[in-house]
Amino acid sequence: MLPLLIADDIRKADAYTIKHESISPIDLMERAAKAFVGWFINHFPDKKQGISVYCGTGNNGGDGLAIARMLQQHKYTNVNVVIARFSKKSSDDFNANLERLKSTDVPYTELLPGDKLPEEKAQIIIDGLLGSGLNKPLKDDYARLVSYLNGLNKTVVAVDVPTGLFTEGEIPADAPVLKASLVITFQQPKLTFLLPESGPHMDCWEVVNIGLDEGFIRSLNSPYQFIEEKDIRHLLKPRLRFSNKGTFGHALIIAGQPETMGAALLSASACAYAGAGLTTACVPQSGLTALNTYQPEVMAIVRDGKKQPDIAWDKFSAIGIGPGLGKDKLALDIFTTALENFKKPIVIDADALNMLAANPKLWKKVPVGSIVTPHMKEFDRLFGEHTSWWARIQTAIVKAAELQIYILLKNSYTIIASPNEKVYFNSTSNAAMASGGMGDVLTGILTSLLAQKYSPEQACIIGAYIHGKAGDELALPNRMTVVLPGKLIQQLPGTMARLIAV
Repeated sequence: MLPLLIADDIRKADAYTIKHESISPIDLMERAAKAFVGWFINHFPDKKQGISVYCGTGNNGGDGLAIARMLQQHKYTNVNVVIARFSKKSSDDFNANLERLKSTDVPYTELLPGDKLPEEKAQIIIDGLLGSGLNKPLKDDYARLVSYLNGLNKTVVAVDVPTGLFTEGEIPADAPVLKASLVITFQQPKLTFLLPESGPHMDCWEVVNIGLDEGFIRSLNSPYQFIEEKDIRHLLKPRLRFSNKGTFGHALIIAGQPETMGAALLSASACAYAGAGLTTACVPQSGLTALNTYQPEVMAIVRDGKKQPDIAWDKFSAIGIGPGLGKDKLALDIFTTALENFKKPIVIDADALNMLAANPKLWKKVPVGSIVTPHMKEFDRLFGEHTSWWARIQTAIVKAAELQIYILLKNSYTIIASPNEKVYFNSTSNAAMASGGMGDVLTGILTSLLAQKYSPEQACIIGAYIHGKAGDELALPNRMTVVLPGKLIQQLPGTMARLIAV
């Protein structure tokens, strides 16, 4: 896992690296600027295009000054610097880098409070105005400058963090932020990059390593972790030669109504393709032909729509419940009975989540270690209205610990809150997967992994990752704009095999 640090932890990691490497702060800044420039020159190779580097007077501005100097050393011929002197304060490293810049012929101008903003002819703006640690919205001259630059429609490349964007915490919806086409960030992604609130303020981000002490970073024991491919390779278990269907468990998917059988079919099929030894779907009588046609490998328990089906709960290794199940009295009775009779972790999704929200007393019956898989609106129905994703994360941490469950909050970077107050961000998936039925597929995958004796935490981490990875393998190499859930299901065995093979 890659630890994700809040701004205060980043400062601590900088200070530790400086002390224990016997490296000066300005040399660490030089290292960061070099890493930025190394990425920049490989992706913006035209050395004649105009580049304006906007710098504040803190360390982010010091980075910007060093970047401007290095770009000239790499033969970029049209670089200039604009220094926003909106404060009487300046950092020592900014001052030192300004003296270094003066020894070059890179032109620079200074903006003072209230000055008329300059005409900008450069095609690229490098944003070195303000870095991490901001905790209140910009105002006055910074807000005016940001608004002006946003109106120019230039390519903006931010140094570490776009000016005005908080690295953690709630940011007001109307806060002025310099919109970045690209953010080149240092050492690791910032938490805010993984939340939808960052979407309007940045198109994409890239991480460059600046050599901060990895051992110290891990010792900080951040509650926030970014899932990497190597984690999944370590967790996934190969299927050994003398295994049999009993080895990989028996999963039950309780889903579907006559009008919503697609949800049941997708969930049950995903459960089988993700490797459950046996999969049974509890579906309405009218859906039996569809199930046998779509996925004959899946067995059936038929519901007649009038009374609860007779289910031998003890024969199942794992249960997933909710996709397309409905919220009528019979659906509620089936859900309640499942909670009362199945004492292992259950995957709770879709209509089961809505029934849980409408009947909060049922929380007492939810088995320890169960996995709830809400999207944003379902999360708010369960736990109250929220005005930001940051607030949802904080609630998820509290509720996962209080209820001793796993909360898998679906997002572009799906968020997993665990009972031990750790929060995992998934690193796979893409916009082509934004189609109906993807959540049903994820429910089937999670149920399958529980049936195969993965722990609930492992099931969440692996399930979210392989779900997104299969979508990436379909969409990205083939430049597909849409990946349908059925195609993703068929991709799963190959995705898992490739992860296990290396």
